[in-house]
Amino acid sequence: MGTEQKVAVITGASQGIGAALVKAFRERNYRVVATARSIQETNDPDILAVPGDIADPRTAQRVISEGLARFGRIDTLVNNAGVFIAKPFTDYTPEEYAAMLGVNLNGFFHISQLAVAEMVKQGGGHVVSITTSLVDHANSNVPSVLASLTKGGINAATKSLAIEYASRGVRANAVSPGIIKTPMHAPETHDALGKLHPVGHMGEIRDIVDAVLYLEGASFVTGEILHVDGGQSAGH
Repeated sequence: MGTEQKVAVITGASQGIGAALVKAFRERNYRVVATARSIQETNDPDILAVPGDIADPRTAQRVISEGLARFGRIDTLVNNAGVFIAKPFTDYTPEEYAAMLGVNLNGFFHISQLAVAEMVKQGGGHVVSITTSLVDHANSNVPSVLASLTKGGINAATKSLAIEYASRGVRANAVSPGIIKTPMHAPETHDALGKLHPVGHMGEIRDIVDAVLYLEGASFVTGEILHVDGGQSAGH
């Protein structure tokens, strides 16, 4: 794959974990293609901002084609964009179902397909996706069937991708978080949400960034679902 500067594509990159991932990959001297509906241009010539809804396949096409035109390669894809709606299963609306499948599954599929095709041409690459620990430990206090349906699908697809492309130098892994302190959760909810974890507190954005960076550098790791969840997946 040569010694050229590597390029990471990050979805859901405008805030929270996504914005922190952009910063972390730049600190490792990666060029970054950052996409989100509300992404803003920066003064950094090594960050390409591509606004768009990842549920729309045209966004995936623009992200990859513009990234290749600007930087010439795609080494890593971080599927960070996600929608989480916790409510009783029978209360989900068709619109909520469409939104979660659109971002979580369709968004994963379209951009991963294009990115993997480029990685195969280059002789290697890495796809890492952010899922949720709720896939592995359903919780009656957090009704989340659609999260399990969509993010659980990504966990399964991650293992399948890892095996299908192992001999062609493309790795696939996932990070499965517990509840992380992001703008999604108001500060007054932190104590209650923290108690849902055996360690007694929520995770920090840095915990997820560190996990992604570990997987990025772990050349012998593929098909891994790395739980960063304060012990949730182990039990209660």
